[in-house]
Amino acid sequence: MSKWFEQVANDPSNIISSRVRLARNWEEYKFPSKLSDREANTMISRLEEKFSDLGARTGRNFSFTSLGDMPEIDRIAMRERRLLNKTLVEKKSPGAILLSDDEEASIILNGDDHLRMQIIKPGFQLNACYGEADMLDDYVNEKIYYAFSPKYGYLTSYPTNVGTGLKASVLVHLPSLNASRKFQDFLTDMASRFGVGFRGLYGRGTDNVGDIYEVYNQKTLGISEREILDLVTYAAHQLAGQETQIRRQSLEEHRLSREDEAFKSYGVLKYARKLAIKEAMTFLSHVRAGIEDGLLKPADPVSIYRLMTEIQPANLQKMSEKPLGQEELEEVRASYIRDNLPDLA
Repeated sequence: MSKWFEQVANDPSNIISSRVRLARNWEEYKFPSKLSDREANTMISRLEEKFSDLGARTGRNFSFTSLGDMPEIDRIAMRERRLLNKTLVEKKSPGAILLSDDEEASIILNGDDHLRMQIIKPGFQLNACYGEADMLDDYVNEKIYYAFSPKYGYLTSYPTNVGTGLKASVLVHLPSLNASRKFQDFLTDMASRFGVGFRGLYGRGTDNVGDIYEVYNQKTLGISEREILDLVTYAAHQLAGQETQIRRQSLEEHRLSREDEAFKSYGVLKYARKLAIKEAMTFLSHVRAGIEDGLLKPADPVSIYRLMTEIQPANLQKMSEKPLGQEELEEVRASYIRDNLPDLA
């Protein structure tokens, strides 16, 4: 089955994906940081048994994997695919993941909280993500009682998740905005006015290779789920709209320069024999913008975001099925892009 990131289109809306995560805890147990390994293993085993009908209830095929049994390279690759965070990659205490075949749906067991449910989809589908996450939440709540306070809402390991326990986010491709000297001031202003956060997916500020930013809610307490979704939706569309406006103006005033940037980037990617991750991500971002704006017309469909995901170091190592040195990694990255980037029509 294809993964969700393989379906990300080079959409002129500039929006790449949507995600909803819910943090929950089982009232029978202490928070994960206070559990002994024995208690954690017992809880994970009980949850695995309780969720044995998860696939039948959701219509998805789920696999169960212990994080402790997973090689480090696999955990890093899952982080690159936005399934695990840094804490879970480095986690030494017991933990596990239930993951659907398309990687859209997952449940982390005994991570930062006892349960972290995640739904992620290509394009702008924030409401659909929440709808599925809500159904998953109802399913889990049939099996266990949550740690819940009538005053504060869902109780979580981190105060920043108390309340709804909901984190909603949207990925937006912003190459033109990211090149602007006033971009960081613009983000700071939006954050203060709307209570949302921004972070580069592959670095910070102008070092964010790939020009992809995540927009997410900062508050979970004293705000409803609907308000969170509306807030993130508004902020994401504001950013995407600003990007579109700048690009349209650039095409009108500097079309030849934009064409030159897009075609040069395509040429390097199509013929290079070695590519470091930073230059590959930069050129892929330029190519994606060129496709979005109609400057480049691939002969066959291609998801540039899929290429961005699959050329990350750990995922390349996994595809190669052998350890790779730095130079070998750059050679394999260039070869992979050449093989998967279609000719132009």
